[in-house]
Amino acid sequence: MDLSEIVSRYDERLRTDAYADVDASANGLQVGPDAREIEHVAFAVDAVAETAAAAADAGADLLVTHHGFSWGGIERVTGHQYDRIAPLIEHDVALYVSHLPLDGHPELGNAAGIADLLGLTDVEGFGSVGPETVGLRGSADALARADVHALLDDELDHGGTGVRCLDFGPETIEDVAVLTGAGADFLDEAVAAGVDAFVTGEPKGKTYHEAKEAGINVFCGTHYGTETFGVRSLMALAESWGVETTYLDVPTGI
Repeated sequence: MDLSEIVSRYDERLRTDAYADVDASANGLQVGPDAREIEHVAFAVDAVAETAAAAADAGADLLVTHHGFSWGGIERVTGHQYDRIAPLIEHDVALYVSHLPLDGHPELGNAAGIADLLGLTDVEGFGSVGPETVGLRGSADALARADVHALLDDELDHGGTGVRCLDFGPETIEDVAVLTGAGADFLDEAVAAGVDAFVTGEPKGKTYHEAKEAGINVFCGTHYGTETFGVRSLMALAESWGVETTYLDVPTGI
């Protein structure tokens, strides 16, 4: 399958162009030629030296990640930037990235994966970034807070650090907002929406007191742990196109 066709299919499905003015990430093809034959695609949350080398070692022609190399431009390819890009260039591995477009996608996104895990219904967009949303909100079927905590702790790839629960809301959860990764700044929006629980990745120092004062439950499943769902969905798409795939799991515990 040609690289340009894979890029076009992902860009169209993820609405990449819609996020061009609201996302610091250079979404889409970040490294690689305009066209080449792709037989094997590796998937990872982060484009870093470890995953770039692992993709090359796996014989992949393309690495697809959620977090890429370029966040508003690269002035110099030195130091850690060189270490990350060098394995791709040396082994002719292209890099495709989808950041915010993959966070809030209602079917393929990171928030969608957690919404499915919790069995949420009546799901709608949550977490406004300009005209787009990067999370989801939905209704839960009277879930016990302890059960939600246990489920997230069992299912999220948190690297053994566990899921943190700030249990300041009701013990029975019927309305949940999800915004993965570094979504703690959207806690105020969750409070304003009147939800019982907010699921995110990593907290900030102020998150504890803000949650306590607002009387809301907050589950923090680590940045990495809440953001494996999107790239796995993109991997399933690639498999449906007849492409060989490899998943590179490098949990950070953060």
